[in-house]
Amino acid sequence: MTTRDSEELDQSDMLRLQAGEDSALDSLMARHAGPLFGFLCRFVGDEDSANDLAQETFVRVYRNRAEFQPGRPFSAWLFTIGANLARNHRRARSRRPEVSLGAPATEGGPSPVDSVPSPDGTPSENLQSAECRAAVRRAVSELPEALRDAVVLCELEDRPLAEAAGILRTSVKSVESSLYRARKVLRQQLAGWFLPHSAGPAGLP
Repeated sequence: MTTRDSEELDQSDMLRLQAGEDSALDSLMARHAGPLFGFLCRFVGDEDSANDLAQETFVRVYRNRAEFQPGRPFSAWLFTIGANLARNHRRARSRRPEVSLGAPATEGGPSPVDSVPSPDGTPSENLQSAECRAAVRRAVSELPEALRDAVVLCELEDRPLAEAAGILRTSVKSVESSLYRARKVLRQQLAGWFLPHSAGPAGLP
């Protein structure tokens, strides 16, 4: 299914939901529960919290269905609700020493963090690749919140700058600045894992 086809279905389902057809929510969840869960895993760092937040996100979609504006991308609206819940969750809980951003495989595909160069072949190469991915996850998790959120949305979720800015309720310029600073920090922290001519971690230059 193409992105355009999915968006057309989303618009149709939201119109049905607004008209009182509650079953339309099931259709929306079937398409978006996986990607939303993966996104929230990277945002809050643990599966149990991400699962609870994903369920609450769809509850909010149902409660606020009348506020959805036809023509607005549903995915962006959904992720904005999820991001707001996740940020509130992070502020409410105590800080943990380490947060893993590697989400399990879902309908939305594997975490892009796990797609850093991974050689086929010897056990030692595979071990090095696993250690490299862990280093990337750890480095991203240790970024300040604003920088990490920009990386999660733009690098890991591959969201356009304007959409990421909308989800984070900030300006495009602010997201660009956060990405620039995050890339600088990550290049310094991960310099030992990548050769000078190789691509940066998770697509980072």
